[in-house]
Amino acid sequence: MNKLGITLSLIFLSLVAFYLLVLKPEKYVQKDVYETIKHTGIIKVGVNTDSKPFAFYNEKGELEGYDIDLSKRIAEYLVGSSHNIKYIPVTPSDRLLKISTGEADIVIATMTITPQRKEIVEFSIPYDVAGQALLVKSTSSITSIADLSGLNVGVIWGTTAEKNMTNIMPSASIIGFKSYNDAYKALKSGKIDAITSDDTILSRFATSDNQVKLLPKRYSREPYGIGFRKGKGSDKLREELNEAISDLKQKNVINSIHKKWLGN
Repeated sequence: MNKLGITLSLIFLSLVAFYLLVLKPEKYVQKDVYETIKHTGIIKVGVNTDSKPFAFYNEKGELEGYDIDLSKRIAEYLVGSSHNIKYIPVTPSDRLLKISTGEADIVIATMTITPQRKEIVEFSIPYDVAGQALLVKSTSSITSIADLSGLNVGVIWGTTAEKNMTNIMPSASIIGFKSYNDAYKALKSGKIDAITSDDTILSRFATSDNQVKLLPKRYSREPYGIGFRKGKGSDKLREELNEAISDLKQKNVINSIHKKWLGN
């Protein structure tokens, strides 16, 4: 395992230890998260503002995107208003911690449901699905993941892409970045040969810049879920979230949000 893989593994194990030994999930058993949200009338939603078209600041300095639209619909179910939201900035590397500490009630941030993450936080049923893809320069000779042996591949810290890439192409040199914009700049400057992440996120670079392209092959299935704190105190919140997502799917709302921001 390379240095990045070791570092990410240590971060994950540290989060698990912090959650189990310091936060002590049993202390939340008597505290109903959903009832607390209803009592305050405000829901704290964690979003990653560096993940256009999911959540980003527009020219007016306002948050918009897929995750913002979805959060407003979820808020209507939980607190009766799409305006009663306090947005909490999160990153792929700290979103699990902000859920576990209660800084965010829920996180809607293109977070793939995985067994490892379910050791730390709970998830709703999936609301959408992505696939891991590769973004390369338009002039690149790379046509698939098989061409990445010995090349530099960018990933975002805290995402599932690093683990997937290590398993699929262990001979590639994996380089971690804090944000998608940082990885994109590295690709453009030639510091890395490709970026791997969810196609739903990488597609925005390909559609706005003809000097890069998104390769057609997908290497994983990434079901997105809403994350929230573990413990029996979250049972009612889970029920409400799952009911809301199911209803929004049935009424074609989530599909409409998907088409608005991601197309067909």
